[in-house]
Amino acid sequence: MIKTRAIAVMILIGAILIGYFSYYSQVKPQSAVGRFPFRLGLDLAGGSHLVYQADVSQVPLAEVSDSMTALQNVISRRVNAFGVSEPLVEVQSGHKLIVELPGVTDVNQAIANIGQTPVLEFKIITAKQQEELASTTATMTAQEKASTTMAAFTQTGLTGRMLQRAELNFDQTTGAPSVTLIFNSEGTALFASTTKANIGNVIGIFLDGSAISLPVVRETITDGKAQISGTFDVKTAQELVRNLNYGALPVPISLLSTQTIGASLGQSAADGGLKAGLIAFAIIAIFLILWYRLPGVIAVVSLGVYISIMLAIFKLLPVTLTAEGVAGFILSIGMAVDANILIFERMKEESKRGLPLWQAMHEGFGRAWPSIRDSNLSSLITGLILFFLGSNSVIKGFALVFMIGVGVSMFTAITASRMFLYAIAPKNAGGITKFLFSNGFNFTKSNSDVVVANNNQNK
Repeated sequence: MIKTRAIAVMILIGAILIGYFSYYSQVKPQSAVGRFPFRLGLDLAGGSHLVYQADVSQVPLAEVSDSMTALQNVISRRVNAFGVSEPLVEVQSGHKLIVELPGVTDVNQAIANIGQTPVLEFKIITAKQQEELASTTATMTAQEKASTTMAAFTQTGLTGRMLQRAELNFDQTTGAPSVTLIFNSEGTALFASTTKANIGNVIGIFLDGSAISLPVVRETITDGKAQISGTFDVKTAQELVRNLNYGALPVPISLLSTQTIGASLGQSAADGGLKAGLIAFAIIAIFLILWYRLPGVIAVVSLGVYISIMLAIFKLLPVTLTAEGVAGFILSIGMAVDANILIFERMKEESKRGLPLWQAMHEGFGRAWPSIRDSNLSSLITGLILFFLGSNSVIKGFALVFMIGVGVSMFTAITASRMFLYAIAPKNAGGITKFLFSNGFNFTKSNSDVVVANNNQNK
């Protein structure tokens, strides 16, 4: 009994401390624990909504879908590199890319976070084409000649989408910087076939439409590596490597529109979610206490433990809270209560069978566990399906918070509630104790009372 009460006290103190630090880190952001604030989504914290148009005119029709997926992945990596919490990057019809950046209310900053991610392309011009151009561009100006020459290059299909990584290297003799491009398996195969078919021709490496290197193919390159060397200095080479590793865009994009969601709108949504959560908690607490009496009080305390743990998880993972995430959190409170109700109803059934209170509690927890386990597992499976097959962040955000809530509720119902009940329940119950541990408004005699009455009559 002493050990059980000690564990119960430790759980309660731990929950209080977790809840306090969760609150303190929010109101005192400069404190030691202030580095763990709640992360709010675009709908709660405000932010920027950007719409980009992708230019797929040069992409074969069969590859448009893959190119848009690659574009989405590249922009996601680019935004995540700047530490923006839970950005939304999704493709819409009409080859549009939607980017939402929570907490970034400065549109110029938002555009800067997207950055001028380079478009990397490899194009070919044959030696014969170069000879023909030399004769036709002899009388042109330097600008016209360069423009005509660039237009003569043809696409190879090799783009930044196939780039695995870029590395900065230095010539061991001259110390001049160079950039090595390493392609993935698809790019390696395409680069090998391209160089094999174009020995003696120029393979141009274009960045944002400008030629940065025009090497002549001397042999077939099968290792998937291409080297860019030129007149750029170390700083320029480092920037090129950084930008390419953030992701070279498979297709060019242009900004169509921007929209800023103000913090006031987000604060209103956050306040509404908080109010809904408090009302839901209050209604649940009143029901539990009125119907289940002392076990109901224990269930409310366990719910407090549950909420404290959930808030700590939101901060430490961290989980980005959106309106749909708050809805999932509120729904998970109901799931946590469901487990307690199952336990209390099983306890009542065991008590009606004539078991003493202490034994009825043990049997109640044991019999309720299979039902709690199966119902929570089915909820987790549903959440996993929503999370992995959800078509947008609304569904995924709801599913993530819901799954975390279901997992934590199993712990609080089976561990916290049980320890609290064992800590306060007497070995021998009678009178007021029996009333406090019964439930509902049915005051008829239980089986145990009937058994005691019959024994007295027999005596």
